[in-house]
Amino acid sequence: MEMFGYVTANLAELDKDQRQRYSAIYCGICRQIRSRSGNVARLGLSYDMAFLALLLEESETCSACPRRCMVHPIKARPCADASAALDTAADYSVILTWWQLRDGVADHGFWKGLKYRAASWLLNRAYRKARAAQPEFDESTRRQLQDLAALEHENCDSIDRVADTFARLLAGAAEGIEEPVRRRVLQQMLYHLGRWIYLTDAADDLEKDLKRGSYNPLALRFS
Repeated sequence: MEMFGYVTANLAELDKDQRQRYSAIYCGICRQIRSRSGNVARLGLSYDMAFLALLLEESETCSACPRRCMVHPIKARPCADASAALDTAADYSVILTWWQLRDGVADHGFWKGLKYRAASWLLNRAYRKARAAQPEFDESTRRQLQDLAALEHENCDSIDRVADTFARLLAGAAEGIEEPVRRRVLQQMLYHLGRWIYLTDAADDLEKDLKRGSYNPLALRFS
């Protein structure tokens, strides 16, 4: 399930203020991951989470201040101040990284799976903290990935069924939004984004999966 990293901004289409906000949100999530879950957990952060935080953020503005970090120790970069949206995105990042690693353990043999086992062991403490903060999202993610694994095990050739399972996982990220109309809109948006991510990943991995004999719904559906 190496499906994250697809959702990034087209920076050429953003003005200076928009680019600065996007970068500040990303750095803000990274900072919140360190604060809430420790440094190791920051390694799993991707720009997908910056997009999610922008969706979850209720304000259209972003308060930020220049900060340095171990990646940018000399020149300070704009970093968004802590907010509920950043906290949520930070926890979701850790949870999704954990389950991605566990999926890697399940998909590989003992020797090839060692790197996934080692990484998940290092992330275990951070994952437990994130799970305690977001138990519903963690349970939803576990359940959808369990369903997805079952479909893959039976070599399901229905593109819709497998894509729907991953889409429901992503739609679960909007469950914590209190306002019902906004929650429903974001659930639908994330659901269809999830379908797109799953199918795009399957298309990208098609040649590799054919050589390895790994599960790929496109290969089964179109022979």
